[in-house]
Amino acid sequence: MSRNKKADTGTKRKIIIPIVIFALLFLGIGVGMGYFKKNLYTVMKVPGFELTDQNNRKITNKDMLGRVYLVEFFFSRCPTICPVMNRNMRFIEDEVNSPDFGIISISIDPENDTPEVLKQHARSVGAKSQDWHFLTGDRDYIGKLADQFNIYVGDKEDESESLNHSGMIALVDKEGNIRCRYNKDNMPILYYSGLNYEDPEGRTPKLNGKYHPDREILIEDIKKLLK
Repeated sequence: MSRNKKADTGTKRKIIIPIVIFALLFLGIGVGMGYFKKNLYTVMKVPGFELTDQNNRKITNKDMLGRVYLVEFFFSRCPTICPVMNRNMRFIEDEVNSPDFGIISISIDPENDTPEVLKQHARSVGAKSQDWHFLTGDRDYIGKLADQFNIYVGDKEDESESLNHSGMIALVDKEGNIRCRYNKDNMPILYYSGLNYEDPEGRTPKLNGKYHPDREILIEDIKKLLK
């Protein structure tokens, strides 16, 4: 009888141990998924910069410490993606509505985009915050800065490319770190898109597209960093 009991106990252990292992494994996966959903990845320190804004003030990365902010590259005469990006920034500004939030819009056309031109552009965009800085400066410096951000800006010496640029946006936290969320495969997305899309998944850019999925997740992630 005791032998049967021992045999039963051994059988039960063989059954229970794998179940416990699988349960712990799934629990670990769940916890890991929760971590990726709740936490933002640190990409790198924001590159140092010093440029002139629309009010003729020198603005540096150190001036932005203590604020969560976005960085984009654009130019005021741009007829395509820049107005879309600026409108999305304007929407985010309203939705976030915090004195600890700012935007850095760096012109890649400084010959045209003087502080005076950028001041008028800020008015036309409807920028409200005193921490939405439209910046201008030396074009070579701005090109190198874009490279440091790993955001594409066309080669100044190439006439067909000099005013081309990416629609990507960097998210910077209060300590001056570029941050981002993880995608569904738990890989950091690095940057956010400032464009509109014709599909809710954000696969096909379209200037007048009615979908802007990255705008929504940016608002969520900015609010996380403001807490």
